[in-house]
Amino acid sequence: MQLADLPTPQVLIDHARLLRNIDAAQNLASSTGLQLRPHAKTHKSPVIASWQIERGAVGVCCAKVGEAEVFADAGIRDIRLPYPVNPSNAARVLALMDRAAISIIVDHLEVARGWSDAMRRAGRTLDVLVKVDVGFHRCGIDPDGDAIGFVRAIASLAGLRLRGILSHAGHGYLASSEQALCEVAQREAETLTTLRDHARSSGIALDEISVGATPTLRFSVRQRGLTELRPGNYVYFDRTQVALGAAALDDCALTVLATVVSKHPGRIILDCGSKTLTNDQARGITPTPGYGAVLAGDGESPRSVDDSLLIERLSEEHATVRVTGSTALEPGDRVRIVPNHSCVVSNLVDAVRLVDGDHVIDTLPVAARGRIQ
Repeated sequence: MQLADLPTPQVLIDHARLLRNIDAAQNLASSTGLQLRPHAKTHKSPVIASWQIERGAVGVCCAKVGEAEVFADAGIRDIRLPYPVNPSNAARVLALMDRAAISIIVDHLEVARGWSDAMRRAGRTLDVLVKVDVGFHRCGIDPDGDAIGFVRAIASLAGLRLRGILSHAGHGYLASSEQALCEVAQREAETLTTLRDHARSSGIALDEISVGATPTLRFSVRQRGLTELRPGNYVYFDRTQVALGAAALDDCALTVLATVVSKHPGRIILDCGSKTLTNDQARGITPTPGYGAVLAGDGESPRSVDDSLLIERLSEEHATVRVTGSTALEPGDRVRIVPNHSCVVSNLVDAVRLVDGDHVIDTLPVAARGRIQ
């Protein structure tokens, strides 16, 4: 099948770029002695997860228990949930533990006690890591508070096995320069290794020091004391990662194929609205106006952005594109778009098309789509 045979809008995954991204991150981790545990929320595909593991990843991360169930059903045998899972999910987690090595994070003592009670009743032991807030101020214990007291309390709970500490430097997405991103990664590693050293002095071993974010990945590998990297977006990349310097336009494996459905003075309309591109704005060191970058020509190498086209507004099924000057595009013509946030785009469709140039290689179900519980 050729791209021309596909209805639009369509989410495309460039096979060669995908494998190149997987290999590059794995080689980066392996060359520095770190384990790579990709976050599967970006692709939500057990097929792609299997490719990551075949190339050296130790397992995957999942955002919710529902995602983990999909990957365990597909045979993935090492799954981490770097999310504050509530003990009300104990029956589901216990069922997962029969099929895979499962670990979760804790950052609240009463929640951890709930998990301890559930595991004691079941006669099981659950691996946990303490989530540490390294500056994003979402989840995680305050490293400047009684962090050692919290770690000590978790280590003492029956039914839980404390594996280490974990963080997500999500504030790296707000960095205004390469140096600022580097400093985020440095502070993250310093915060975690300092806590590890204090815990060791208190007689508590924290064997795993896990960090995860695609923007800081290239700086995190330079830090000492870490054991694991958990990037997710790197597998596809997107316009935000390009703006943050984490990728080049040519690295972006996910694009949206759309058709021009209407044309009027100063604007064209595409058939990829918010149900395809999402309403997410891009962030980054360089300016990124609009809801995605329309590629010039056929969207293949060498890639460039058509600067005369700005996706300035999205309705559910319409993308309104402002035209600066003139465009040769007419209704029926097709364009390729690099979206602002690929993770959300892949969650909006039931399947993605694996492509090689104009040839459609395969259709991959987005098997964990919508598994938000």
